[in-house]
Amino acid sequence: MAREKFDPAMAINDMQAISPEMGVNVNINDSATFCFPKGQLMTDTFHGETEGYFLYSRHWNPSNMALCKALAAMEGTEAAWCTGSGMAAITCTLMELAKAGDHIIASQTVYGGTFAFLKNYIVKYGVEVTFVDTTNLEEVKAACKPNTKVIYTETMSNPLLRISNIGELRKIADSANAKLVVDNTFTPMVFSPYKLGAHIVVYSMTKYVNGKNDCVAGAICADAEFINSLIDVNNGTAMLLGPVLDSFRSTSILKNLYDLHIRMKKHSENAMYLAKRFNEIGIKANYPGLEEHIDHKLMKEQYNEQFGYGGMIAIDLGTADRANAFMEKMQEKGVGYLAVSLGYFRTLFSCSGKSTSSEVPEDVQKKMGMSEGLVRYSVGLDNDMEMTFQKIEEALKELGFIK
Repeated sequence: MAREKFDPAMAINDMQAISPEMGVNVNINDSATFCFPKGQLMTDTFHGETEGYFLYSRHWNPSNMALCKALAAMEGTEAAWCTGSGMAAITCTLMELAKAGDHIIASQTVYGGTFAFLKNYIVKYGVEVTFVDTTNLEEVKAACKPNTKVIYTETMSNPLLRISNIGELRKIADSANAKLVVDNTFTPMVFSPYKLGAHIVVYSMTKYVNGKNDCVAGAICADAEFINSLIDVNNGTAMLLGPVLDSFRSTSILKNLYDLHIRMKKHSENAMYLAKRFNEIGIKANYPGLEEHIDHKLMKEQYNEQFGYGGMIAIDLGTADRANAFMEKMQEKGVGYLAVSLGYFRTLFSCSGKSTSSEVPEDVQKKMGMSEGLVRYSVGLDNDMEMTFQKIEEALKELGFIK
């Protein structure tokens, strides 16, 4: 059966966001609380029985609502909710879905902060967690239990760039009466996980969605029932834990969302170029856009082709010392920045095992196949990638890594 054609960029473009004063940008509303013309309206709003009225900014405000409508359009979901960080989106989602006595199945290659939350934190509240290779569907099936409530994965894994089979994982989740939660931080627009079968999609908007590395934010996209349960004033996890996004930041992110499609195309174009050039000089690049990548075919079956294969690549230099020397040399030459995070307009590079995945124990890193010398690139928006590559090649030669 042919997959439904979906264009996340045009879905956002179709959003009408003219302000009441006819401004082309949505107004920033910096009110923490909101007034009502009638007392009964306040009561009804408190119980979620009205539209067009706002109670308190920890619950909703006009700025955040405008961003969430655009996010829901991008994902093809009924609703969305934005948070003060990506981790807030992840933790609120998982705590809303699982309680004491429940079981979560999670990818063993998740982002280090997510791994630490699942391994060390949520278990304190009586939730059982099993880490598996979510690219191995039989292993996922075998891990299911009667009390399994969540299967959690990333569309493209961090930092090994493996691709999840969202449709097949959804079938397993349905068989287990569980929810499939997918982190799409690495690949907004490249993948549309909800359209592929995910029940819930989460983001760190700090990365590609915002694209400027000037704020920390997260998002949860799902059906209206789940979003409403999250922000229920009496027992909603997000409402009661309070990780609300500041309205100034939400309006800034909303404006950046409208050029995300242009940025993702350029990130993908540059990453493909860099991956091919690495291979030409004998440095094996891990990039799902290359035909030799283990999940290349699977990605082609699921991705939105016009946005390419994403902006993340990785190379393995064997040891942390070699990786650090190389990254320091690249920074000196102006290739980019030795820094964590991703999705920035400049290239960022880091040694994942010693940084963003450092929460993952070394024995688990080895099981995952992560070398201590793995250098993860978030490829920037450079206009001339050949010029950038020449600097990279110079760095490799000066260190004696290539001739």
